[in-house]
Amino acid sequence: MKVELPELELVRRDLEREVVGRKVKEATAAGMAVLPRYKTRKSFSSQLDGMKINGVLRQGEFILFPLDSEDILVVRMGNGMLRRNANKDKEEKGTEVIITFTQGGQLRFVDEEGSGEVAVVPKDTVMSEFPDLNDPAIDAIDTPLSWLSFRDILEQEAVPLKEMLTNGKLLVSIGSIYADEVLFDAGLRYDRKSTGLSTQEVRRLYRSLVETMHNVIKYRGTTLEDRPWSDVFGEPGTFDQHLQVYGRAGELSPRSRTPILRSKFKGEWTYYCETQV
Repeated sequence: MKVELPELELVRRDLEREVVGRKVKEATAAGMAVLPRYKTRKSFSSQLDGMKINGVLRQGEFILFPLDSEDILVVRMGNGMLRRNANKDKEEKGTEVIITFTQGGQLRFVDEEGSGEVAVVPKDTVMSEFPDLNDPAIDAIDTPLSWLSFRDILEQEAVPLKEMLTNGKLLVSIGSIYADEVLFDAGLRYDRKSTGLSTQEVRRLYRSLVETMHNVIKYRGTTLEDRPWSDVFGEPGTFDQHLQVYGRAGELSPRSRTPILRSKFKGEWTYYCETQV
């Protein structure tokens, strides 16, 4: 499961409370699956031994840990997950990197598919070594926008609104679930073209986008059978209990009390209400 924007922000916030100020006793790697920049595991782990974590930042799908060595521990999440563990905790399948602190347990990167990456790079070269950190995609949590700026994004190309919302080149890490929820909240159909929305509709869509992201964070993410999200402590989220349309075809819409509809869009089911226009 690719980690989406609100869950990425949850990871950052939780780890900011958990690991800032902690000193690394040792780092180990199970293999080279998430270390493509290194020739050996030791060449990676030796960069972390004795280092202190000074902060936790997020840029798109990257979690960044500034170190007291003036280097940055970079974690590109992919479909992986960062976990906060006690030393004695059993290792999850797919545990690729374990960072053990002098006090306070471990930080583990779990990535069964090897879809992510972990590296330690100098602060001065991190942007050039990871060009995706320069990605201009809008972060609906981190980047306040005026409705005029959001309208400019919408009018770049006439595409269905759901396609626009899930376009990672425009907006950071929003998938089908959250796109459906945003569009329901805004009262707009998934296949409505992104150009030509009224001023009121643009404002409503942007407000719904931001509020939905923050509501997901409030309820600690979305955990479904086919979307097994759990936070850094291994706990599931509860936003699934607050989904208004996604996965609820045939149930009564909270807005119209008529059955929620679904249609295929780009090979996936899209959920919506007849009140969306």
